[in-house]
Amino acid sequence: MKKLIAFTLLNTFLLTHSYGQNIKLNAASLSPVQVSIAVRNLDANDVVKVCKDTAVKAVDQPTFAKLNKVVFKNGVIEVKVLSRLLKTAKKDDRGFIGIAFHINDDNSRFEGIYIRPTNGRTDDQVRRNHTVQYFSFPDYPYSRLRKENPEVYETHADIGLNEWIKLKIEIKGNQAKLYINDSKFPAFLVNDLKLGADTAGGIGLWVDVGTEGFFRDLRILPTNE
Repeated sequence: MKKLIAFTLLNTFLLTHSYGQNIKLNAASLSPVQVSIAVRNLDANDVVKVCKDTAVKAVDQPTFAKLNKVVFKNGVIEVKVLSRLLKTAKKDDRGFIGIAFHINDDNSRFEGIYIRPTNGRTDDQVRRNHTVQYFSFPDYPYSRLRKENPEVYETHADIGLNEWIKLKIEIKGNQAKLYINDSKFPAFLVNDLKLGADTAGGIGLWVDVGTEGFFRDLRILPTNE
């Protein structure tokens, strides 16, 4: 009975505050997790700027602005992102930016999909193939997935730095689909989400090393499945 009540309250919250509506991104709606957050005006829009804490040296970590009071299981997450390289960015920094989802309460477990905009139009075909990435923290960083399952958890997309890119992630059970810039068909599929089909959790605006990330026009469309 307690689980049923919690589930009903959760879906009431999401349907009331999120379904089909933009979620206002500001200091009141977000909590920084190993990142800095600032509200900026960019291209005549109020946006949230997110940068990774420089003290965090490892990659594929819980480095995100986490939405307050949101728990998500299945449905659609939409957001527009723009990525720039910081002046301190190193040679291998790629403008990493994306969405973390199914984040647990203490941020010790989550999964996410992110993009590497510098790879999208490079002349290096191998780098092109590494433009989009799925990972699951802490057990499945990109390095393990790439080593054990080459080409399965990453792909190419025609994207670049310093441009607004619309990401739509559709999650149902064990599967996630990524649509880019209103494409009719998904650019990327994950058919075995590592945290399992019954996992629910928070949502975060995720960045990694060397990135100045901007986010706007966030929508969450949950389903009752």
